[in-house]
Amino acid sequence: MLSSKKKLQLAAAFATLLLFATGVACNGFFVDPVLTSITVGPTATINQGATVQESAIGTYNDGSTKALGSGVQWSSSASTTASVNSSGLVTGNSVGTATITAGFQATSGTSSITVALGNVTALKTQPSGNVSIKVSGGSQTFFAYATVTGESSPVDVSSTATWTLSDTTDFSISQGDPVTITTITASPGVQTTLSVSYPSTTTVTAPLVTITTIQ
Repeated sequence: MLSSKKKLQLAAAFATLLLFATGVACNGFFVDPVLTSITVGPTATINQGATVQESAIGTYNDGSTKALGSGVQWSSSASTTASVNSSGLVTGNSVGTATITAGFQATSGTSSITVALGNVTALKTQPSGNVSIKVSGGSQTFFAYATVTGESSPVDVSSTATWTLSDTTDFSISQGDPVTITTITASPGVQTTLSVSYPSTTTVTAPLVTITTIQ
């Protein structure tokens, strides 16, 4: 039968071994999760002069996620369009689109910010009304002009307006400044409706344009 002294020695040895094993486990077998991607958001459209707060959420190789704060490096692809400060607050400076990047350690993520004009009171297309396009490969360019409070002349917003065709089977649309509508069908008399809107202080919509194919 073990003596009390021997029991104490064995207990002390076991405790020492347990502490050593715990130390090895913490330092040798468990490692910090590795950051694999960053999700940046929101992707948004804001008016000129307005702001939006971006956030950066990190995803790690163990499946966990975490909001990233200090240490994130924020940048904009076009600061004259949308600038971003060290906290991720984006300010709309001029009409256009900018890519906002959040970098942390060796990983980065992006979101897109579109800056729109504020105080748009009316929107029109050029040409407007009823427009004819030749069949099979015929095309027509369109511009969108916004009437803005305080501006003496309409502002070209063709590249930042939202253009929609009611028929994308017989017609195709190419975004840009100007926007180009091209016919796919070879049949004359086919019609589509072109609608245009602009996200200002409120969403402003232009009168519909009717496009008809001709021989």
